[in-house]
Formats: sequence, C-alpha cells, structure tokens
Amino acid sequence: MNTHLIVTNRKNFFGLVLLLVCIAGNFNATQCIAQKKKGEKQKLPITLSLNAFSFNDTLMVRDTRNNQQVFTLFNLLDWCAAQNIKALDPTAYYFPTYPEVPSDEYLKKFKDRAAELGIVISGTGIRNNFASPDPKVRAEGVERAKKWIVAASKMGAPIVRVFAGEIPKGYENRWNEVAGWMIECFKECAAYGEKYGVKIGIQNHGDMLQTAEQCMYVLDKINSKWVGLILDTGSFKTEDPYKDIEAVISYAINWQVKTSVFGLESEIPTDYKRLVTIIKKGGYKGYLPVETLRVKGKPYNPFTLVPAMLTELSTAINEVYYNEK
Repeated sequence: MNTHLIVTNRKNFFGLVLLLVCIAGNFNATQCIAQKKKGEKQKLPITLSLNAFSFNDTLMVRDTRNNQQVFTLFNLLDWCAAQNIKALDPTAYYFPTYPEVPSDEYLKKFKDRAAELGIVISGTGIRNNFASPDPKVRAEGVERAKKWIVAASKMGAPIVRVFAGEIPKGYENRWNEVAGWMIECFKECAAYGEKYGVKIGIQNHGDMLQTAEQCMYVLDKINSKWVGLILDTGSFKTEDPYKDIEAVISYAINWQVKTSVFGLESEIPTDYKRLVTIIKKGGYKGYLPVETLRVKGKPYNPFTLVPAMLTELSTAINEVYYNEK
C-alpha cells in the first residue's frame, strides 16, 4: 500500500484515523457516525408559532378618524420577523372585512409578505356556533367556514379553526343531542375542506368540549382525516388537564398553548417541561402556536409577554428534545 498517497490527502488521513479508533474501541459503524456528529442538533418535529389572538386588544383598535386598524396583521408579520417567530396563525377576525373574506388581491398580498419574511401561515380561525338550537345559526356558521376554507387555501393556511359552541340553555343534560348537531356541521365543513386541501380544526374551548372524552366522542363520530383537534391546553375543565392533553394528543393537528392549563383566571403557570414531554411522547409533529391572554387585575402587554412565553417554551423544548438545561 502506498501510504504516501493516504497521508497527503487530509480527508483520507482523518477518515483512516477515525476508522482505526472505531476498530480499536470495538465500535460499530452507527456508533462512529454518532461520535462524528456529536453536538449536532437534529431538526425538531415541532415549530413554535404565534396565535394572533395574543394581540387581540391591539388588533381591534380602530382609528376614530377613518375606522381603520391602527395595528394590522401586516404589522404583526413584521413584528414576528423581528422576533424570529417562524409561523403565525392569523385569526380571521383580524382581517379588515371579517366576517366577509378579503379580496383575492389582499389575500395574495398577505401571503406574499409572509413568504418574503420567511413566516409560515400555520392556520386561521373563525367564530361560529354549531351548538345553537337554531338551525339557521348553525347554517350560517357552516357557510362562514366554507368561505374561509377557500380563503385559507389562497393564503396557504392548512387549517381553519372552528368552535363547537356553548351549551345551550335548557340542554344542560342533553349533551349528546347537541353534539349530534355539531357533528353534522363538522362533517359538512370537512367535506368542503377536502375539496380545497384544508383541514378543519375543532378547538376544545371549554364550551361543549370540556374533557378529553367529549373531544374523542365527537372526533370519532366524524371519522374524517380532514378533521382534527386544535388542542387548547387551557380549556379542559378537569382536575388534571395534563391527563386530558395526553389522552387526545393523537387527534391534534394544531394547538393553542396557554400560559396556564387551569384556565384564564388561574395564576398557576403551565409546566412547559411536562407539556413538552407529553408532546414528544405522543409523537406530535407540526406547529405549536402560543396564545397569551389577559388576566383580570394584571397588566397585559403582548409585546413583552409573548417573547417571554416563547423563551420559556423554547427552554423546555431544548431540555426535553436535546437534554439541555
């Protein structure tokens, strides 16, 4: 063997050294590769996102002179880019024409601006009430969902979030009957969403859907790959919401991670490490939107609260996925 040729080629030389070390240590090829790549981080299966509702108060302010938004979704896109937030759920009610869909020109402009900033539109959502005893109210919700499914497809949003609806007065002990109305509405939306490649995300909002069992009942009855759960971590009305989150994680297609799993008024913060551990164990892959909310009696500034929450959640993700503290 001409050793001169080996040592004069640095890549071959170091490759030979690595091979000899592996042989001497009785390592296998996989172990050698792992040693070589030690310290390199694998790409995470989850991506942090922002739900625009965190900026609800700011986005709802109107100029008294012309009734125009003072802070728009375009401004929010720019802010996300400055904060290195890679994805945004632009809730439909912050588009200037809601409940009507904006023009194609407006939707394209928004989509193009997001792409220019490197921000993915991870979903959107509407207001509706599929638990209403009035068939007209339910039908209006279905039609609104259909319009925003089309809008979502034009923006490149993969999911449209819909609500179930509050338990109607007089039906407190007739949950299954009301759930039947909801399920029929969800099925109709799902069939329409399939035509446009947009999924329907049902949010457990502490209304008709308060437990993991209720969520699974509805989703199993719908039985469509075009419907999934928007897993709202702060709206399970149970003793241990973490158990409910774990139970339904296989149904999740998007999230709303809240600052407390015990609801709006709770001062007990979400245990992000426990939550991320559940997410990893459950095998969820996709976007993980966060949503900060106003708490009664406390100052609220999303421009500081959102980055703080994202930092805490990122720390937990690094601990769970990379074993970094």
